[in-house]
Amino acid sequence: MRRISPAAKARLPRKAPAVIPALALALALAAGQAAGSPPAPPGAVTGIPVALLVDFNSGRTLYARAPDRRFPPASTAKVMTAYVAFAEMAQGRLSRQRQFTVRDATARAWNGRGAGLSLKGGTRLDTDTLLHAIATASANDAAVVLAEGHAGDVARWCRLMNDQARRLGMHGSHFASPNGWFDRGATYVTARDLVTLGEALVIRYPAEYRRYFGQRQMTWNGITRQSHDPAIGVVAGADGIKTGYTAEAGYHFLGSAERGGRRLIMVIAGAGSEDQRAAASRALLAWGFAAWQARPLFRKGSVIAAARVQGGDARAVPLVADRAVAAVMPQGAAGPIGLRVIYQGPLVAPITRGARVAELEIRSGEGGTSRLPLFAAKSVSKAGIFGWIANGVAGFFP
Repeated sequence: MRRISPAAKARLPRKAPAVIPALALALALAAGQAAGSPPAPPGAVTGIPVALLVDFNSGRTLYARAPDRRFPPASTAKVMTAYVAFAEMAQGRLSRQRQFTVRDATARAWNGRGAGLSLKGGTRLDTDTLLHAIATASANDAAVVLAEGHAGDVARWCRLMNDQARRLGMHGSHFASPNGWFDRGATYVTARDLVTLGEALVIRYPAEYRRYFGQRQMTWNGITRQSHDPAIGVVAGADGIKTGYTAEAGYHFLGSAERGGRRLIMVIAGAGSEDQRAAASRALLAWGFAAWQARPLFRKGSVIAAARVQGGDARAVPLVADRAVAAVMPQGAAGPIGLRVIYQGPLVAPITRGARVAELEIRSGEGGTSRLPLFAAKSVSKAGIFGWIANGVAGFFP
């Protein structure tokens, strides 16, 4: 194994954990040719008010225009409705087979209001059908039926949406609607928050993501409805996520594509037409794969480093990422790559397995810095009396 250079060691914070072999190998990567300036973005995104493209495996922002500007999400709000449903299913509070009965008032309120299933009062649908309708047909009425049927009313469902947004760190977003229908600004999101939501879908509910998103069409009650996704079947690897449109909001798209284990997540918001949204979305995803290259660093779940622990039955806890980790840089560049683990340490026991406790900073070339979360690979309990003594004695030695 290569030894870590003094310069690489200097990049480690004073409170960083001891470097284990996998991290040492990555830190020892020799600098090649300069990474160079970021490649020019495609012309198709010119004139798009809000745009964001993020490399999922490195966390690096490849392109951004107004990523923190708040805007009405239109039907991209339905992604959070699906996410809440997945969370409820994972907790055993909602089953795929559960039947919902459409209320007469709901059918009247949403008949003809945007995309929908044209539901009638008394119609019964299961969770699975409603989620397909929400994700593929963008059915406004289906989203309301699910919200009312599971939570009791729309207000209670929106509280679940906002609770999940808070947990995910979507600090620039608020939901007052399960379907994104224009509500005078009560519902709003940012591009950065939508990317965060897209990442959470892929990481936490991969099976549900594949089942409901990225489908070209759905058939219900003898009628086939097409998805408006501009990338599925056009951009290689595209697998979702959701379009949105209202006259007030313009044309939006939260999209994702994966090739060879590398995933990109993007947002286009406020486009002036469906054609402009399609052109910008396709061009941005294609540019992300063609103009940027990834250097794999760690497999998903592999131990990257260890963080010091105070007052625990172990003196350190191994750290892992929730995805395959890579460094990304302009196509043709070779480095340099620098890594460091950042956390407020030592960590204090108890620590639960899966808890987010640190970050991995990746620096690839000039200005190419990004961060990814790191999680405890195992639980660490509080130390007993003998453990406290042993830890105290060990603290006298380097």
